[in-house]
Amino acid sequence: MIEPVQVLGQPAMRLSCADGAQATVLMHGAQVVSWIPAGDVERLYLSPRASARQGQAVRGGIPVIFPQFERRGPLPRHGFARLHTWQWVEGHDRGSHAMGLWRLTDDERTRALWPHSFEAELCVSVESGCLEVELAVANTGPTAFDFTAALHTYLRCDDLMRTRLHGLHGAAFEDSLDGRTGRQEIDPMGFQGEIDRIYGPVRDVLHLSSGLGRLSIQAQDMPDRVVWNPGPDKAAAMPDLPPDDWRRMLCVESGCIRQSVHLSPGDEWIGRQRNDA
Repeated sequence: MIEPVQVLGQPAMRLSCADGAQATVLMHGAQVVSWIPAGDVERLYLSPRASARQGQAVRGGIPVIFPQFERRGPLPRHGFARLHTWQWVEGHDRGSHAMGLWRLTDDERTRALWPHSFEAELCVSVESGCLEVELAVANTGPTAFDFTAALHTYLRCDDLMRTRLHGLHGAAFEDSLDGRTGRQEIDPMGFQGEIDRIYGPVRDVLHLSSGLGRLSIQAQDMPDRVVWNPGPDKAAAMPDLPPDDWRRMLCVESGCIRQSVHLSPGDEWIGRQRNDA
């Protein structure tokens, strides 16, 4: 079943399967804000203080980061895709599988920030215990451009202190907190508070284990993984995050961050992230 719903006072689409699996996606940013696998519980974290007002980022779910990651360039932090309303294109319900497609194209507001013509599409597919998110970007203009992108996935956990992330042993990282570089030596990773690292290239499937169960994370043509949590001090300063909720989430993001994607006129890039519960 594919049906329009309201989330955070904004229009959204809910994709539901016959076995109970479902995902909900806001038109605002084409942001997945809920994923419940069949027979399971909510697996994405959405802040109870989140807001989806025009021009405001939604705290939680899977924000679409494009065409710039963080402040690694001249654009506003994390670009503009997550702040704009995307167009609903189509959906398909096949009983055991449901998918929806959203589109964002350049306009006067985007060109004022980033003077390029583009078409971005986000395809969200849900089936049993699987959520797949595919981001496609096409260069529709006369000049080449470069961009970075990520799927900023907030994964829900019952207690960060007891959560473990498996699969990054030996992966090179950049630590955004202190500028260090190195290779991950401890596997699985445990967490005590703030972390902000970019790992890459990562080819292995990652596994997150918490009191909610086990979750796998894999990606195609998105070689980098970001592991992020604000920790208690920064969480306390975030107006859209309850002070203690840093313990209830961990961002494990797939993206093209360390090396930008180059698109010549007429070219297209596609990146995919898949989570399995």
